[in-house]
Amino acid sequence: MPDGSDKPGKSDVRLIYLLPNLLTISAICAGLTAIRFGYENDYEMAVHLVLAACVLDGLDGRLARLIKRPTAVGAELDSLADFLNFGVAPVLILHNWALQDMPNVGWIAVLIYAICCVLRLARFNVSSRLATEQTSSDFFVGVPSPAGAVLVLFPMVLSFAVSDLPLLPPTLVALHTCLIGLLMISRIPTYSFKRMTIDRAKAKYYLLGAVSLAAALLTFLWVTLTLLSAAYVLCLIWAYRSSQKSAKAEG
Repeated sequence: MPDGSDKPGKSDVRLIYLLPNLLTISAICAGLTAIRFGYENDYEMAVHLVLAACVLDGLDGRLARLIKRPTAVGAELDSLADFLNFGVAPVLILHNWALQDMPNVGWIAVLIYAICCVLRLARFNVSSRLATEQTSSDFFVGVPSPAGAVLVLFPMVLSFAVSDLPLLPPTLVALHTCLIGLLMISRIPTYSFKRMTIDRAKAKYYLLGAVSLAAALLTFLWVTLTLLSAAYVLCLIWAYRSSQKSAKAEG
C-alpha cells in the first residue's frame, strides 16, 4: 500500500525523488565552475570538473528510472545541462587554452562546435520522443555529446599526459574542434555501450576490468584518458565498418 505522501493532492514529496534533479543541478554547477577555472588558467581542475559532469550525467537518468520517477522537467533539465556541460564548457576551456592567438578563427571554431552539439541534442530528444530513429538498438547516430566533450579536450589532455610534447598549433586545434562538432551531427553509427550485454559466466572478468580501469583513472588520469580517447576513436571506425557490412548483408 502506498503511504500518504504518494496520494494525489498532497504537497509533500519524498526527498529521494528529488535526487535525480539534484544530480543534474550538481552537474550544471560543475560545468559552470569548469568554465571559471578554465579562464583562471587552472586547466587540470577545469577538465576534472568536466569529467565530473560526465559522471553525474550518467547517474541522474539511471537513478530516475531506478526509483521510477522520470519526469518531463527532469528530461528538459538534463538536456539543458548536457548543452552547458558538453557543448559550452569544454570548448570555452579549450578556447582559452589554445585559441587566444587567433581570436576570430578560434571563436568560429567554438561556435561551430557549440551549434553542432545543440543540434545533436535536439535530434536526440526528438528521436527519443517519437521513436523514429532508424538504427540498430546497439548504436547511437553520431558521437554522443559527453564523448564529444572528452574528444574535443583531447589536445589538452594529451599535453597533460606528455609534458614534453610541444603544443599543437592553434590552427590544428581549431580544425580538431570543428571535426569533433561535425562527428556529433554526423550519421556515423557509434556503439551504445550501455545497451551491450555480456556472458554471465564472464561477468567477473568485466568487473575486474572495470575496477582496474577505475584504479588507472585515479592513479594515471591523463595517460589513461588519452588511451581511452584513442580507443574510442578506434571503436568509431570499427562501428562504421560493422554497420557497412550489416547494410550490405541486408541488401
